[in-house]
Amino acid sequence: MKNIILIGMPGSGKSTLGVILARRLGYGYLDTDSFISQKEKSTLQGIIDTKGLDYFLSTESEIGSEIVCDRVVIATGGSMVMAQEAMEHLKEIGTVIYINVPLSELKRRLGNYKDRGIAMKDGESLDSILSEREPYYKKYADITVNYRDGDDLEQTVDNVIDKLNN
Repeated sequence: MKNIILIGMPGSGKSTLGVILARRLGYGYLDTDSFISQKEKSTLQGIIDTKGLDYFLSTESEIGSEIVCDRVVIATGGSMVMAQEAMEHLKEIGTVIYINVPLSELKRRLGNYKDRGIAMKDGESLDSILSEREPYYKKYADITVNYRDGDDLEQTVDNVIDKLNN
């Protein structure tokens, strides 16, 4: 199996699922948001606040386009899906899995999301960015894993592994 790329909205659990999935499969793990934070020596929100949203999105696209690895679970930032070049590259190097979580659950998980480093323009809401991004999540996904109310993390990881094996 090649790499596994997790895409989805902020709060969908990509990072948490990615760590567990990588451990269960014996894969490495890469979180692109953490990588960007380390590279820039700042939080995502700090990058957006000081250098601007366009800079952040450009950096995210560049990183997604340049990843070279094997047998790694990659948790992308929620906005990576808007970077065509990055997503085409990621599809070439792995299986893309869309972690689909309903808006109501995203809102519950994120709470006050204004300082979470979510790539959004002034005036945008979680509702509007989901509406904008969802067609891209569906376009690039090789597999979609739908959130099931009541499933814990291990059950969701089991669901991902089942879909990968089919």
